[in-house]
Amino acid sequence: MGIAGLFSILALIAFVLFLAGIGGAVVAASQGRAARSGVVLAVVGLVAGILFSVIGQGILIVQPQEVAVVFNTLSGGLDQPRRSGTHIVIPVIQQATIYPISQQEYTMSGTSAEGARTGDDAVRARTIDGQEIRIDLTVIFGIDPLKANTIHERWQTRYTEDFIRPTARGIVRDVVSGFRAAAIYGLERGAMEVDIQSQLNERMSAEGLILTDMLVRDITFTDEFAQSIERAQIAEQRAAEARFQVEQRVAEAEQARAVAQGERDAEIARAEGEAQAIILRAQAEAEGLRLVSEQIAENPELIQYEYVRRLAENINIALVPSNSPFLFDFQNLTQSVAPTTTAPEPTPETTIEPTPTPEPGS
Repeated sequence: MGIAGLFSILALIAFVLFLAGIGGAVVAASQGRAARSGVVLAVVGLVAGILFSVIGQGILIVQPQEVAVVFNTLSGGLDQPRRSGTHIVIPVIQQATIYPISQQEYTMSGTSAEGARTGDDAVRARTIDGQEIRIDLTVIFGIDPLKANTIHERWQTRYTEDFIRPTARGIVRDVVSGFRAAAIYGLERGAMEVDIQSQLNERMSAEGLILTDMLVRDITFTDEFAQSIERAQIAEQRAAEARFQVEQRVAEAEQARAVAQGERDAEIARAEGEAQAIILRAQAEAEGLRLVSEQIAENPELIQYEYVRRLAENINIALVPSNSPFLFDFQNLTQSVAPTTTAPEPTPETTIEPTPTPEPGS
C-alpha cells in the first residue's frame, strides 16, 4: 500500500467519524440531552476527512517505468515532467497524467493473429518498376521521458494509432518506390531497411518518441514476379554450371598440355644426355685409340705380346698351319720383353710348334 492509499483510508475513517458525530448529535437532541459531543465529533471528522483527502490527492507516486506530465490549471502550461518517485502536487490546481516509458511495439502484418489489427494489415507498396510488394513491419519504440510534454500536447494516448501507424506506412511506401523489385529481392534489401529506419527515427524523434528498432519481418512478392525470379535463377544456375564445365575443360586441357610439355622436355633432356654420353664415350675411345696407336708406334711388338697374354690360361700348345705366316716374331718378342738377366728356359706347356698343313686329298 502506498502513501496515497494510506491517506485515503484515513480520510475514509475521518468521514465515518463525521457521520457518527452527526448521528450522535441527532440522537442526543431527540432525547433532550446536549448534542455538543456529537457536534464536536462531526466537525473533527469532517475537517480530518477533508485534510486527509487533500493530502492523499496531493501525493503523486510515479513508478520506474512511468513519467508524469503535470498540467497547471492556473497558468495553462505544463510543468517539468516528473520521473519515478514520490512528488507533491497541488490538488485541483495541478493535474498529473501518467505515460509509460517502457518499450512498446506496433506490428503491421499480413497474418491476422500477429498484428495490432485483425485481418491483413501488411504494408502494400509499389516499386519503381511497378511491382507490388507486401511488407510485414514491427516498430519497437518508447516515449522519451524528456519530451513527454510533447506527446501530451500533440497526441496524448493516441500516438500509436494516429502517428506510429500512418507515419511508418507512408515512409515504407516512399522508400520502396525508389527501388526495383529485383533489387529488393536481392542484395539491396538491407539498404532499403536502413533507409526506412533512418527516416522513421527522424520523424519519431521530432514527436517525442525514441525508435529502438524497426523490423522488416517479411516481404511478399506477387506470384508472377516470384515465378520470373525463379526462372531467372534457374537460368543463371545453368549458365554458371555451363561456365564451370567450360572452365573445367580448359583446366583439363591446360593440365594435359603441361603434362605433354613436361614429357617432351624430359624426352629431350634424356636424348641430350644420351647424345652427350655417346660423345663422351666416343671421345674417350678416340683418346684411348690414340694412346694405343702411340704405344704401338713406339713398340710394334706390343701387339704380339698382348696376343699371347690374352690367350686362355689352359692353352698349352697353339697349332699354326706351316704355310701360314706367323702372327708375330718370337725371337724379337722374347728379346723385347725379356729382362736383361738370363731368362729361364721355357717349359713344355708354353711351347708353340708349327704343324704341317695337310695336302689336299690326304
